[in-house]
Amino acid sequence: MAETKIIAVLGATGAQGGGLVRSILADPETGFRVRALTRNPASDKALELAELGAEVVAFDIDDAASIRNAFTGAYGAYCVTFFWEHFSPEKELAQAATLAQEAAVAGLHHVVWSTLEDTRRWVSLDDDRMPTLMGKYKVPHLDAKGEADALFVKAGVPTTYLLTSFYWDNFIHFGMGPKRQEDGSLSFGLPMGDKKLPGIAAVDIGKCAYGIFCDPVAWVGKHVGISGEHLSGAEMAAGFEKALGEPVTYQAIPPDVYRSFGFPGADDLGNMFQFKHDFNEVFRAARSVDVSRSLNPELQTFEQWLSAHKSQLA
Repeated sequence: MAETKIIAVLGATGAQGGGLVRSILADPETGFRVRALTRNPASDKALELAELGAEVVAFDIDDAASIRNAFTGAYGAYCVTFFWEHFSPEKELAQAATLAQEAAVAGLHHVVWSTLEDTRRWVSLDDDRMPTLMGKYKVPHLDAKGEADALFVKAGVPTTYLLTSFYWDNFIHFGMGPKRQEDGSLSFGLPMGDKKLPGIAAVDIGKCAYGIFCDPVAWVGKHVGISGEHLSGAEMAAGFEKALGEPVTYQAIPPDVYRSFGFPGADDLGNMFQFKHDFNEVFRAARSVDVSRSLNPELQTFEQWLSAHKSQLA
C-alpha cells in the first residue's frame, strides 16, 4: 500500500464533500485517508461516515484554531465555503482567507478550492445590463469565490481551482424542478432563454475532486471546470418528460422577472443565470464534459441522474 495521506474534507456531510469522502473510502489502495470535517460529529450523516472508516472531526469554518486543528498532519484539503447559510460575500472572503492561511501554516501539499467565476471580469459595476448588488458585486456568491482565488495564490498554497456547475440536485432541494400547474400540466422555468446550462450531479463534484487529488502534477496551479452535460431548457424538459412519463414544458423566465420573485437570493440568482446566458460560450468553454469524465469515469448524464432521483421529483 502507498504512503498514507490524509485529505481533510470540508462539508463532508454535504453535497460536494460527501462525494469526495466516499470516493476516498472506496479506494483505500491509493493510500489516501479521509478526515471528514463537520459542525456536528453526532449527526446521522457524520456517524455513517465514521462507520465507513472516516476520521470525523468537529469543525468551525469561522474559527482559525478549528481550521488549524483540522489541517494539522494532513496532506491535502478540499476547501468549500457556504454562501447560502449567511448571504455575505465578505464573510465568505474572510473564511477563504483563513482557509488559505491555515493551509499554508499546515504545509498542505495540495488544496482543491471549490470556486466560481468573478463575473466582474466580464460585467463591470457600471454595466447596467444587470443590477449591482450589495454595492460592489454583480453575482455575490460567484464573485466572492472568484476573488478568493488570489488568496490561495498569495498564501503560496499548491492549489487546484475547481469550477463547479449547476447542481441538478437543485431541482429537488431548491424547488426548481417541474411543478404542477392549475391545468394539471407540469412545467419548470429558468432564466436561460434557449442557451445551454452546464449541470452536474452534486455527488460527481466530489468524485471529480478525488480524480484531481490522485494526479496533483497535472492539476496543481490550474483551473478546471466540471460538468456532466450542457443542456438547454427544452432538452432538460425532454429528460423530465421521459423520466416522469408525462409532458413537461420549459418556461424561459426573463431575468428581471426572476429577480423580482422576492425569495432570499432571488436577485443574486437572477444575475447568475443572466451571466450564464449572456456569456454562455465563455461559461461553457470552462466546463469540459470530457475532462470531467477523465477525472470521474462514473460521471452521470442528466438521464442517469433523473433515473436515480425521479421519485423525488414531481
